[in-house]
Amino acid sequence: MEVNCIKLQPDPVIVSSYPSLSMNSIASIRFSPLRCLCTRSNLKTAQQPKITRTSISKKSVKDKVSESVLREKWLDSLSYPVSVASDTVELGANGSSSEWIIGVDPDVSGALALLKSDHSGFSAQVFDSPHVKVPIGKQTRRRLDAKSIVQLLQSFDAPVGTVAYVEQSTPFPQDGKQGWWSGGFCYGIWIGALVASGFSVVPVSSSLWKNAFKLSGSRSSKDDSRELASTFFPSASSLLQRKKDHGRAEALLIAAYGKGLKAMPDSSCSLEDFLDLKLKSC
Repeated sequence: MEVNCIKLQPDPVIVSSYPSLSMNSIASIRFSPLRCLCTRSNLKTAQQPKITRTSISKKSVKDKVSESVLREKWLDSLSYPVSVASDTVELGANGSSSEWIIGVDPDVSGALALLKSDHSGFSAQVFDSPHVKVPIGKQTRRRLDAKSIVQLLQSFDAPVGTVAYVEQSTPFPQDGKQGWWSGGFCYGIWIGALVASGFSVVPVSSSLWKNAFKLSGSRSSKDDSRELASTFFPSASSLLQRKKDHGRAEALLIAAYGKGLKAMPDSSCSLEDFLDLKLKSC
C-alpha cells in the first residue's frame, strides 16, 4: 500500500524531503497532483501573445492611413464640387483657380483678404469682418453678420472653386466658455458661407502660417504682423496703421501663405512686386 502511494507522486523530490512521514501524511500528499495540475493550467491561461515591433509598426501605419483618409474626406466636404467648377473656369492643380486666393482671420475683429491677378497685374484687397451687436444676458456683444458675409463674397464675382484659407479656431483655457463658443461660431459661419458661395475652404493652423513668416514664438506680437503685412503690401499699408488692424494684417498674411510664399522676399522688393514678376514670368 505504501509503495503504491509513493509511485503516484509526480515528483520524487517531494517524498525525499519528508523522510519521516507517516502513513496518514503520505496519504494526504496524494492530493498534490491536483494542486499541481491546477497551477499549471493557470499558467497556461495567463500567457499572452507577444507583441512584436512588426505588429506595432503595422498598426502605426494603419492609423496614419486612416487619419489621412479622414482628413481627405473632411477637406472634400469643405470643397465646392469640382465637376461644377470645371465647367466654369480653368482649374489649377488643386481643383480651383490659382489666380485668386482668399485669406480669412475668422474672429469678430478679423478680416478677409483677397489676392487676385488679371491683365493689369496683381492686387490685394482687405475687408473687415461684417458684424452686428446682439444682447447676451446683461451685456452687448459683437457677432458675425452671416448675411453681410454672403453678400460680400458674392460681390467679388470670383471664379467658382476659388480657394479660401481660413485660420483654424484654437481656443485657449483662459478664454473661458464665451471665448470658446465665439471662436467656434465665427469659424463655422465663415466655412458655411464660403462653401455655399462657391469657394473651396482649406483650414490652416495659426502656427503653420506664422512659422512660414517667422512670426511664431513669445517674442512675436500682433504689431509684427502689421509691420510685415505693410512691407509685403505697400498699397494696403494705410489700412494697417492702428493696433486693432492686426486682423487685416493676419488675413493678408494668411492669403500670402495660401499663395505659396513661405519666405521673406528681397527687402528691396515688396510682395506685390514679387508676385507681379512671378506672374509675368509664367
